Amino acid sequence: MKKSGGAEKKRVRRSSAAIQNGSRDPNSDTPPRKQAAQKDVYQLFAEKVRDHKDLVSRWAVLQETRVEYFRGKDFVSFLRNHPELKDILETDKNLEADDIANALLRKNLLARCDRVVKTVRPGKKKLSTWPAHLEIFPDQIFSEVDAFFAWTFVKRRPLWQTLLSFFWPVLTLAICLFPVYPHRCKILILYSCAGVLALILSLLLVRATVFGALYIVLGKRVWFFPNILAEEATLRELFRFWPKKDEEERPKWTTRLFYAVVAVLVILLLRHHAPDEAARARYQKRVSNIIDDVLEWSPRLALSGMMEKQPTVINATEQNDSFSDADKTSPEEGVPPSSKVEETDTEQYEAEVIENVEDADQHRHDDHI
Repeated sequence: MKKSGGAEKKRVRRSSAAIQNGSRDPNSDTPPRKQAAQKDVYQLFAEKVRDHKDLVSRWAVLQETRVEYFRGKDFVSFLRNHPELKDILETDKNLEADDIANALLRKNLLARCDRVVKTVRPGKKKLSTWPAHLEIFPDQIFSEVDAFFAWTFVKRRPLWQTLLSFFWPVLTLAICLFPVYPHRCKILILYSCAGVLALILSLLLVRATVFGALYIVLGKRVWFFPNILAEEATLRELFRFWPKKDEEERPKWTTRLFYAVVAVLVILLLRHHAPDEAARARYQKRVSNIIDDVLEWSPRLALSGMMEKQPTVINATEQNDSFSDADKTSPEEGVPPSSKVEETDTEQYEAEVIENVEDADQHRHDDHI
């Protein structure tokens, strides 16, 4: 079984490489020019179908490689809703969805896959609709029943992705150099980012409030901007305002009453623990200080702060010169009290040194005797 599985994987890889390199299928009796034209037509059809937003697809791991795949029933319904795409196939535009899919499988533009985990996990009622790990299915024949099909060709990268990959390092470097921007640029960037963030949070709060109110009062699930948090939505779908029709069952009145009580308790709890005016003023002052520190920072201020933290080092020669100048200063000239204290300490130190030297000479003289 392992050998047959390995041979199947090698065969699929060789066939995929052959399609990408434009080589001829030795098992086909079609002339080279006609076969190349058919391959170009099906290749174009596959690219159009893959780039279309109405074909639901996901990403999974197949043989340690991430692939994009779809379900057989979704492919059939997609071609039923978009028959104009069949015109790309020219002479084969009258074929059914099953025949088109089998042609794509024969040309190795698709590969039929199967889920790796075929048993229901503990705590689950059914298998996953979109499995995360796939394996090659032995029979490469189209089917709608629990069948998955992965694209085997490399998807063309659009121009905006290429430009984004070029500007992304530049944007990262610009973000890192934000502390050295001019003050006006800092203010502009700061308030722009704060405005966008406030707009997003306000939008999410309003849509959640509307959903909760309609769910409790009318028992309907209405999400305005339904795709605002979707990860795989296009830019046009991301800002679609009108929600989809609620096709789920209406919730029971007990469930709606329970959520209404929970909402009232949460509102009362937040109101009880809301900060007072003094606390709000402290928080606002603290945030303002942090923002001012960020906006007013500059390398010059950083260097001056580092110089202020350095310990003051006094040269010994300069210290002796200062002591000699202090000796020459007369009391009438107004010597500061600190200078008098330093002079007294110096005289005391010199007297102690002289006394120690005399004691050492006396000891040496006694030893000599």
